[in-house]
Amino acid sequence: MKDNQTGQKEHSGTERARVPAAVKVLAGLFLLLILCIAGYVIYMQANYYRIEDHTALKTENNPEQTLKAGETYRVVTYNIGFGAYGPDYSFFMDTGEMEDGTETAGEYGKAVSRESVEANTEGAVRELKNLDADFLLLQEVDVDADRSYHVNQAEELKKEFSDYGNVFANNFHSAYLFYPFSDPHGAVDAGLLNFSRYQIAEAERRSYPVDGSFITKFTDLDRCFAVMRLPADNGRELVLINSHMSAYDEGGLIRAKQLELLNSVMEEEYQAGNYVIVGGDFNHALGEAAAEGFPSKQKFPAWVSILTQEEVAEGIAIVQAENELDVPTCRGADIPYTKGINFTTVVDGFLVSDNVKAEAENIDTDFGYSDHNPVMLKFELVEQQ
Repeated sequence: MKDNQTGQKEHSGTERARVPAAVKVLAGLFLLLILCIAGYVIYMQANYYRIEDHTALKTENNPEQTLKAGETYRVVTYNIGFGAYGPDYSFFMDTGEMEDGTETAGEYGKAVSRESVEANTEGAVRELKNLDADFLLLQEVDVDADRSYHVNQAEELKKEFSDYGNVFANNFHSAYLFYPFSDPHGAVDAGLLNFSRYQIAEAERRSYPVDGSFITKFTDLDRCFAVMRLPADNGRELVLINSHMSAYDEGGLIRAKQLELLNSVMEEEYQAGNYVIVGGDFNHALGEAAAEGFPSKQKFPAWVSILTQEEVAEGIAIVQAENELDVPTCRGADIPYTKGINFTTVVDGFLVSDNVKAEAENIDTDFGYSDHNPVMLKFELVEQQ
């Protein structure tokens, strides 16, 4: 009996010894997790920077021919969505709500595969070649990014449009974003790529205000717009701008600050007697009619702000496409695309000064290669007295 009691005491003592050991292991793992998180935050902060405003941009393969007042030209804007957004694709940062109240959220942090990036990039190239425009203003073009499996879209596009001059403006340069955990977005080097059949005298990168809050600054882009100056035969300049404003800006507070800067640039150039054309992805619905003009099975999303003519600088107009209410330019990417189901609107297009005669057309690709459709502007520089 005595021996049995002694054994029980020894057993109990062993159990008591095991509990502190297990607690130490858990505490050690927890401390390791905290150190990893802290180290990752330090890594992200150490690699975060913004490109300086008024940075000069290089024009490669610059053409010699110059613009002529009174002639008709064509310019296309197209957000190619880093080659990820086929019809079946949804993006992790996009959220929405169905009519019945069901909340929706995108799935992927990067493209589904390298093959899908290559196929969607080739599809976008075919669309652009069919349009045969004199100028191309492209957004979300990757140079080297995990999200696009390191397909260098910029170089591929330069090869495809080798008879154009080109200007690149970086607007996304991030360290490795380890989110979503199931499919990390990764590191990104991407930007705005512009093509021109006419001489660009000077090009400059202007930095937009962005949200500097702790988390958002790592996930949003280094937003900017590229300003290109093209001489015309009458001594004036066409100031051609490629703009990509902030998304995921509920209430449009950051976009309002960005619009203020863009307005100041447009107004200054217009007052100087230049022609002004701004194309791009405004991440605003271009007018109230475009905001809710398309049937869907989803509620109006919080990310959509509306840009009205009253908010644009004097002498500058929003060009409403002739088929604006027939062809949307952007789809919600919180769910795969099905026509009539996804929320769609018009956020891509052009602003022009009143010394430019212009008409726009939204090009219907049925969102085959991107979550955006291209928009083409036919324009004429009006001879001024």
